Amino acid sequence: MEQIFAAIVQIQDRTAKPQHFYPASMSIYYIFSILITVAIIIAYLNYHLIKMQTTSAILVGSLLLSLVLLGLNKLGIPHFEVQIAQLTTRLHFHDLLINGMLSFLLFAGALTIDWQAFKSQRWEIFTIASLGTIASTFIVATLSYYILQLLQLPLPFKYCILFGALISPTDPIATLATVKNLRAPKKLEVIIAGESLFNDGVGIVIFITAYQFVFGGIQPSLHSITILFAQEALGGLAYGWILGWLGSYLIRSVGDHKLRILITIAIVTGGYTVAQLLEISGPLAMVVAGMFVGNACRTSKTNEASFETLANFWEIIDEILNALLFLLLGFEVLIIYNDAHQLLICLIGIPLVLLARSITIIAPMAFFRRIRKYPPNTVKILIWGGLRGGLAVALALALPQSHYRDLILNMTYAIVLFAILIQSTTLKSLVKRSLE
Repeated sequence: MEQIFAAIVQIQDRTAKPQHFYPASMSIYYIFSILITVAIIIAYLNYHLIKMQTTSAILVGSLLLSLVLLGLNKLGIPHFEVQIAQLTTRLHFHDLLINGMLSFLLFAGALTIDWQAFKSQRWEIFTIASLGTIASTFIVATLSYYILQLLQLPLPFKYCILFGALISPTDPIATLATVKNLRAPKKLEVIIAGESLFNDGVGIVIFITAYQFVFGGIQPSLHSITILFAQEALGGLAYGWILGWLGSYLIRSVGDHKLRILITIAIVTGGYTVAQLLEISGPLAMVVAGMFVGNACRTSKTNEASFETLANFWEIIDEILNALLFLLLGFEVLIIYNDAHQLLICLIGIPLVLLARSITIIAPMAFFRRIRKYPPNTVKILIWGGLRGGLAVALALALPQSHYRDLILNMTYAIVLFAILIQSTTLKSLVKRSLE
C-alpha cells in the first residue's frame, strides 16, 4: 500500500500565483503552530458565544474565513487568499491525513469501544461496514454515471467507481466527534461508532483496489480482486490483532504510566508504518489494535488508573488533531473550487449519497429487526448519521490531475460540507426526539 500512496500522493501545486506568505526558512512547525492557535481561538469563541459542536464550529469558522478571503480576491485584494492557499497547499492535505493523522485518530477512537457492547452488535456492524459499503459504492457509481450524462458532464464509469468507493464509507473522524455528544442509547451508539471505524478501513481497501485496476494497469478479474482485497482487509485485521495482543502484553508488564503511553505511541507510529510496508490495511490494523489494547487495559483491575491516564492522553490527541483537521478542511475551499459553474451541479451528489445510504441501511436492518429490538427511529438515525468527512476529500485529492478529478473533488467537498454542517448539527435533535 505504501507504493500506491507514494505514487498517488504527488499532488500538483494547486496555486499558480507567485506571491509567498512564508519565508523560505518557515518550517512545518510554524505552520502547525499558526493553524492550531487559530483552531483553539475559534473553539474558545464558540464555547462562550455560539455553543456548537466544537469540530463543526471550527469548520464553520475556517470556511467563513475562506469565503471572506475569496470575496476580497474578487474585489482585487488577492494577497491574503494566496497566503492561506499556499500555506494549506504546503501541508498536502492527503498525505497529512492518510500517512500522518489517520492512524492516531483511528486508534484513539477504537480505544474507547467497549468490546462486550461491540460484540453484541457485531453482525450489524460488519454487515453495514462491509457489504453495505461495497453495495453503496456500486449504487453511487451507477447513479452518478447516468445522472452526470444527463447533465452533459459525462464521467467515465471507472471514475464513477472511484467516486463511489471514496464517498461511500462513513468518516470515523467526523462520526466519532459527533457521537460523543449524542447521548444516544448504548446499542445505537455502538453501531454508529463501530461501523464508522470499520467501514473506513474497508472503504480505503476498496479505493486502493479500484485505483490499481484503473491506473495501475492491472486487468480486473474475480480472482485478482479477491486476492488484493483479502491481502489488504484480512491482512490488516490479522496484523491488528497481533499488534494489539503484543501491545497489551507490554503495557500490562510495566508499572509506569508514562511508559505505557509511549508503548501505545509506538503501536500507532511503528505499527502503521510496518502495515504499509507489508501492503496491508493500516487503518483496519489500527482499529483492531486500539480495541484490543483498550479492552485489555480496561478489564484488568490492576490497570484501572493506568487506563484512565491512557484514555485521557489519547482524548487530548484526538481533540488536537480533530481541531487541526477540520480547520484545514474549511481552508480547502480556497484551492478546490476552481470551476464555479460546477458548484450547483456538484450538489446533486448529496441526495445521491443519501439515497445509497438509505438503501444499504434499510435492507440489512429490515432483516435484523425481525430478530432483535432497537430504539425508536434507529434506521433514520443510522441513515442521517452516516457522515462523510476529511478522509473522502483526502482520497479524492489522490486522483491524478484531470477534469474528471476536479469534478469528483468538487462533488466530494459539497457532500462533506453538507454532512458536517447540516447532518452532524441536526443529528442530536433527531436522537432526542427518538427518546421522547
